[in-house]
Amino acid sequence: MPKAELEDRWALVTGGGTRLGAVISKELARAGCHVLVHYRTHDKGAREVADEIRLTGRNAKSFKADLTCSEQLHALAQWTKETTEGRLGVLVHNAANFERVEPKDLTQEHWDRALALNAGAPYRLTLALSDALAAARGSVIAMACVSALKPWKNYVPYATSKAALFHTVKGLALAMAPDVRVNAVAPGAVLLPEHYDTSKQARLLNRIALQRFGEPGDIARAVRFLAENDYITGQMIVVDGGLALA
Repeated sequence: MPKAELEDRWALVTGGGTRLGAVISKELARAGCHVLVHYRTHDKGAREVADEIRLTGRNAKSFKADLTCSEQLHALAQWTKETTEGRLGVLVHNAANFERVEPKDLTQEHWDRALALNAGAPYRLTLALSDALAAARGSVIAMACVSALKPWKNYVPYATSKAALFHTVKGLALAMAPDVRVNAVAPGAVLLPEHYDTSKQARLLNRIALQRFGEPGDIARAVRFLAENDYITGQMIVVDGGLALA
């Protein structure tokens, strides 16, 4: 299997200071990357992730930006290019808006927030970094969701934005080939919403073929796989333990 060389390359992970983003950041460091940890509000988490990565011998830095603000997004892109100096090997779009709203209560603001961060920002940040990614023959990996394939009734803007993100991935894969690969990972039942009670969790678990909930490491390893395999582009890997089969 052809393998992209990640040793001494840089990875930028948006939303990389907490939860799934933190695990992805550390997995890419284990793969050989130095890591840029983007955050919007979780500055403490971003600093802690960067500190932990530096203890492994890799370099790591953090940067604050609201990705729905064009000025801040481009500031992040400029800082990334200056920091990586032609070695931006991986861009992971992990930052996301995840709001639970019943359809009858949806407003234009709900739609705007979901689409701006979950679909618009990954597209604009990828374009802003396209030259740097091409120079390093890098890889872009977007965090989609199984709801892009089978929407959830109380997460309509979120699911719609993730479906839009996957089509954005496919379009960018065509536009940026052969120098840059663009793919997506669609997690299943990982880090469940807080409102899922015991009975709801049990019903969901019963639908998963592998009979366990996913762990952040399952997703991070899929991200690493896509970063390392240099003959995959325009694809979405579903990491859901067989939930989609139900």
